[in-house]
Amino acid sequence: MPSFIYLSGLNPGFKEMKRLLFFFILTMVFARAAASTDSLLNELTAAIARVPAYDVGKEKQIGLLRDALSTGSASHLFSLYEALYDEYRIFNYDSAYQYAERLQEIAYRQGDKHLITEARLRFCFILLSSGLFKETYDSLRSTDIRDEPDSLKAIYYTLLGRYFYDLANYDSDGKHHSAGYDTQGNLYMDSALSFYPQHSFEYEYYSGLLYFKRSKLDSAAMFFDNLLKSSRLSDHQLALTASTLSGIYQQKGQTDEAIDLMITAAIADIRSSTKETYAIFNLADLLYKKGDVKHASLCIEAAIANAELYGARQRKVQVSSILSLIEGERINAVESQRRQLIGYASVVTLLMILLAILIIVIRRQVKKLQKAQLMITEAHAAQRLINEKLEEANKIKEEYIGYFFNLDSEFFAKLERLKRTLDQKVSERKFEDIKFIVNNIQPKKEKEDLVKSFDTVFLRIFPQFVARFNALFKEEDQIKLKENELLNIDLRIFALIRMGISDNDKIAQILGYSVNTIYAYKTRIKNRSTVANEDFETRVMEINSI
Repeated sequence: MPSFIYLSGLNPGFKEMKRLLFFFILTMVFARAAASTDSLLNELTAAIARVPAYDVGKEKQIGLLRDALSTGSASHLFSLYEALYDEYRIFNYDSAYQYAERLQEIAYRQGDKHLITEARLRFCFILLSSGLFKETYDSLRSTDIRDEPDSLKAIYYTLLGRYFYDLANYDSDGKHHSAGYDTQGNLYMDSALSFYPQHSFEYEYYSGLLYFKRSKLDSAAMFFDNLLKSSRLSDHQLALTASTLSGIYQQKGQTDEAIDLMITAAIADIRSSTKETYAIFNLADLLYKKGDVKHASLCIEAAIANAELYGARQRKVQVSSILSLIEGERINAVESQRRQLIGYASVVTLLMILLAILIIVIRRQVKKLQKAQLMITEAHAAQRLINEKLEEANKIKEEYIGYFFNLDSEFFAKLERLKRTLDQKVSERKFEDIKFIVNNIQPKKEKEDLVKSFDTVFLRIFPQFVARFNALFKEEDQIKLKENELLNIDLRIFALIRMGISDNDKIAQILGYSVNTIYAYKTRIKNRSTVANEDFETRVMEINSI
C-alpha cells in the first residue's frame, strides 16, 4: 500500500493539509507573477518616458545616411536609399513611401530586373503597412517572381501571406471571409518557408506563425520560445516574437503571461523606435480588460503618438476603436476617485471638527488644572512661609521665655534679698544703712545689663543679622561695631522690628528714647541704604533665623 494512502487513513486532517498547501503554493505563484508584471510595467513606464531620447538617436542615424547621399554613385545611391527606407519603414510612413518610390526610380533607370523586383517588394511592404490592401495586391500580382533569387521569392510570398492575414484580421467576422483569408495566407506562408534558410530568424518566426494560424498552439509556442532563448535577436525581432507568443497565450487563456510578453514587446519596440507596431495597442487592450485603466491609458496614449508619427491610416482607426472605451473608463475611475475623496474629505473634516472640539475642551481643562496647580503652589509657598514664621516665632518664644524667666528669677531673688536686708535694717533702726543700700541701686546699669542680655539672646536666634543687615548698604555706610559691642542703637531698633515690634512708641519705651529720636534714627538709616525706603523693613524681615 502506498505510504500516502496509509497516512491519509491514519490522519483525517491530511487531505485538508494538502489542500491548504496547494492553495498556499498557488497564492505564492500568483504573487510572484503579479510582482513580475509590476516590475515590467515600471520598466515600460520608464521606457515611455525615454521615447524622445530613443527617437533622437533614430533621427541622428537617419541624418548620417542623408549626409552620405551627396557623395555616392548611382549603385551606391540605391544602397543608401535602401538603408534610409529600412530606417523609415517602421518609423514614418510618408518618408518610407518616398524612399520606396526613389528606389523604384533608380531601379528602372538602371534597367536591372532584380533591383526593380526588390524595389517593388519594398514598395508593397509600405503599402500593406498603411492599409492600402487593393494597391498592395495589384502591385504584388503584377510582379513576376519566377526568375528571381530565393531571397526575393521568400519576401514575395511572405508579403502575400501577410496580405491575407491582415485582410482576415481587418474583416474579423470569424466565420465568413476571415477563415478563407487565413487559409490563403497559410498557403502563401508555406511557399515562403521553402525559400528561407533553415535556422534563420525568418524561417523560425514564420514557421511558428504558420502553426499559430493553424491553431497548433503548442508547436507554435515551441518556435517562439526557442527564438526568445537565443541571444541573436534585435530589438525589432524581439518585439515581433514576444507579441506573437503573447497572442498564443491569449488564446490559451493565460492572460498574465500574455501581458508580460506584450509588455516585453512594447519595451523592445520603444528601444528600436518602432512606430508601426501592434504591441503597445494590444497591450492597452489587455490591460483595459484586466481593469488596469491607469497603465491602459498610458499605453493607448503612446499608441496614439506612434500612429500620429507613423502616419498610417489603419493604425489611427484601430487606436480610436479602443481609445473611447479607455477614456470612458478613466473618466469613471476619476469620478469614482472624486466621490471617494469627497467621502474621505467629509470624514476627515468631521474628525478635524471633533479634534478641534476635543483640543478646546482639553485646553480648558489644562488651564483649569494649571490654575489649580498655581493656587496649590501658591498655597504651599504661603504655608511654607507661615510654617517658617511659626518655627521662627517658636524659637524666639522659647529663647525669650527662657530668657525672661531667668531674668525674672534673678530679679525676684534680688528683691527678696533687698526686702530681707531692709526689714532687718528697719528692725534694727539702722536708717543710714537703709539710705546707703537705696543709693547703691543703679537703674541705668540694670537697664544696660537688660539690653546686653537682649543683644545676646537676639544674636543667638539671628547669628547672621549684622552681616545681612550691612549687606543692605554700601561698604562705607555699613555699621562698624566697637570692641565687645554686640549691637548698637541702629541695629537694636531694627532687631526689635525683626522681632515683630514695629510700633515706634513701644520701641522708644523699650530702648528709653523718645519717639522722635527713634523715627530720626530709622529715617537716617534708610536713607543711607541701597534699598528703597519703602522696601527696607521688608528686606530686614527677610533675614532668617538659625
